[in-house]
Amino acid sequence: MQKSRAERLMENAGDMDAVVIANDGEPFLDSAFWYITEQTSGTFEGSFAIVRKDGSMDVVVSILEEEGAHDGKGNIRVYHDGKERAQFIRDALKGCTKVGFNVNNVTYAAAEYVRKTAEGIEIVNAANAIGETVSVKDEKEIEATRKACAISSKVAGEIPDMLSEGVTEKEVASRMDNRMRELGGTGNAFDTIAAFGPWSSQPHHMPCDYALKQGDAALFDFGTKYDRYCSDMTRTVFLGKPPEVMERAYEVVLRAQEAGIAEYRAGAKANAADLAARKIIDESEFKGKFIHSFGHGIGQDVHQHISVSPKSEHVLKAGNIVSAEPGIYIPGVGGIRIEDTILITEDGCERLTSFDHSLTVV
Repeated sequence: MQKSRAERLMENAGDMDAVVIANDGEPFLDSAFWYITEQTSGTFEGSFAIVRKDGSMDVVVSILEEEGAHDGKGNIRVYHDGKERAQFIRDALKGCTKVGFNVNNVTYAAAEYVRKTAEGIEIVNAANAIGETVSVKDEKEIEATRKACAISSKVAGEIPDMLSEGVTEKEVASRMDNRMRELGGTGNAFDTIAAFGPWSSQPHHMPCDYALKQGDAALFDFGTKYDRYCSDMTRTVFLGKPPEVMERAYEVVLRAQEAGIAEYRAGAKANAADLAARKIIDESEFKGKFIHSFGHGIGQDVHQHISVSPKSEHVLKAGNIVSAEPGIYIPGVGGIRIEDTILITEDGCERLTSFDHSLTVV
């Protein structure tokens, strides 16, 4: 029988007696809470998922979340006041000493509250255990990601029809966001990047009122969510014939992406993909213009555990979902980035996003 997510978490938790995943209040909400409980909705402010050594789990929620909570996993404990919540936490952690927290997400206030409430516990770092667990996707997660990727891929194919001379970055970004919602997306995976002309040399440029001109690159980095799971892709096209240097850069980035993706398989070192792509770029006229890593993990957060960078020590596993996004950035001229969302399999990988990778001139 397939192990539960809670059981898998505790296998990765070493000598911890329990792991507490805490939601304080907006904006301090942890996606690991929805992962471990398998909830798809709700806010769950002031809630706690407490997983014990044997994989059993208490989910402590307020009366506001009672009805929705029963749609998820775990033993639901509904509190009506602070005194009742504290007692549920003490009961759940009875006999526990070494208790893990997701230190990358938990607030100091929430961790201190549990420590003082439970008494006698030692707070330890469970971030790596949580990261290792959430990074290996089950079939339910993969299917949700496929749907998110299908939505963003369809929008990518519509981008050329949204472009014309004089249209602004903000206008196109807004249209893309609306289309992802119309097609069934439940929200952006992150703020859509639309970068035209010289602005496209800034990897994280936010849309402004710059109007598209003939010869400009138009770079779009975007994604949607479906059942809380993210897609992430980048497409770069041109309005009219681009400068020759940008044409050459595009072809180098395309070859770099293919070289990196060829290294994606279960058991491979994550840094192999980055190094393969970086070699292609650094052996070209664009040496040093690839200024970020090749990829990252993707899940309920668009940036999740797994670094695909030159110094990464991660080893890829079947079920990992990662990006593949090399780029070349020429200040004052423009930038090229090509990105797909990739599922790691036992014998290779599967591209979940799809669009024409050839140089596209509108």
